[in-house]
Amino acid sequence: MKQAYFNQYTSTATLAFYRLAFGLMMLFSLIRFASYGWIEKFYITPEFHFSYYGFEWVKPLGIYTYLLFVIAAIAALCIAIGYKYKYATILFFLSFTYIELMDKTTYLNHYYFITVISFILIFLPANAYFSIDALRNEKIRFEKIPRWNSDILKLILAIVYIYAGIAKINSDWLLRAMPLKIWLPNNSHLPFIGSLLNENWVHYAFSWTGMFYDLVIVFLLLYKRTRIFGFVIVVIFHILTKILFPIGVFPYVMIISSLLFFDASFHHEVLQLISKFFSRSNGIFENKKTKTPENTTLYKAKIAFLSCFIVFQLLFPFRYLCYPNELFWTEEGFRFSWRVMLMEKAGYATFTVKDPSTNKEIKINNKQFLTTFQEKQMAFQPDFILEYAHYLQHYYQQQGIKDPEVYVESYVALNGRLSQKYIDPKINLAKQNDTFKHKTWILPFNDSIKGF
Repeated sequence: MKQAYFNQYTSTATLAFYRLAFGLMMLFSLIRFASYGWIEKFYITPEFHFSYYGFEWVKPLGIYTYLLFVIAAIAALCIAIGYKYKYATILFFLSFTYIELMDKTTYLNHYYFITVISFILIFLPANAYFSIDALRNEKIRFEKIPRWNSDILKLILAIVYIYAGIAKINSDWLLRAMPLKIWLPNNSHLPFIGSLLNENWVHYAFSWTGMFYDLVIVFLLLYKRTRIFGFVIVVIFHILTKILFPIGVFPYVMIISSLLFFDASFHHEVLQLISKFFSRSNGIFENKKTKTPENTTLYKAKIAFLSCFIVFQLLFPFRYLCYPNELFWTEEGFRFSWRVMLMEKAGYATFTVKDPSTNKEIKINNKQFLTTFQEKQMAFQPDFILEYAHYLQHYYQQQGIKDPEVYVESYVALNGRLSQKYIDPKINLAKQNDTFKHKTWILPFNDSIKGF
């Protein structure tokens, strides 16, 4: 059965369509990011940047950070037109992932989605049709490719949706309509629907609808009879979320990505329309050639590697099960698990640096070291708090204090609850190291959230 699946074929038009759409979306996204001045705001202006564990060596490049964005944008354009495709996808993956890793303050689920998709595209023959590469080199020009090449992208999209839906099956989301009960009234100024966003029943309707949408939308898109209906729902859902929430290009990425589920004939027609728009014919690509699976060690290794990668994507989001206490509170295993817009956390953290030789204490003004956005994110995320404490330790060591101790008085509010003490104020954070182990210095959550 396994061998039979890998011998199934599909039109290269689907992969070519997505390559073009993905490249253009990424180009637009990078230009948009730069046009808002966010390169300087997030990567150049801050004196200190929060790092991902294990990637502390990834740092902004100063003024050359602009060059990194230019490289990523050029690579995105080359992906779109299919020029030097393999090199372009590798370059885009490396440059975009480096951008994502420079500061975890800017972490978003859709940045991770883009990284995953761009990584997979490296291994797919997305330039076999409707590309400059295929136009110039007949040897890589194919009309049919193994079906798994497009199915793997659909599978990643299915993981994103279904895992996001499973994560919404929790008591805060379904039984308390949190955090939508906090967020939706902020849009009460909107015409037509604004007044409704203050209504309690609307908050619950949005919560339950969002959960069901994530769980079933992939199945609606998979079946031909419900595909158009499903796509209409996709458009309505993501346009509405775009209006209500500041989530960047994510809605457009998901709308375009959902077109992967359409028949190859649709993608073929779209590419033909594009050809006609530029007064060109894509007939040169219609060569009836089929890219058959290669019975080589390298090809088998590629299949095995991508299979392991998919297994990793299936299992990694469940790593939170290895940790005690409430996930939303400790956030241990929260990132990279497709938990989209599930919580509203706010807090404040007052740091004290103590000189152990004199017992002199220094109260820290966070604004001296952090931007407003960084301080906001730091105040309710324990790994941020720990990394900032180590930064303060290093800073005051340079000021002449030997082995400075760092303590924090912090309070956090989660999903509309009253704030409670977050970090043990008696713990010297300068002596704590960030690891994959449970952070015992996070104080217990005085409530419970039932669910996945």
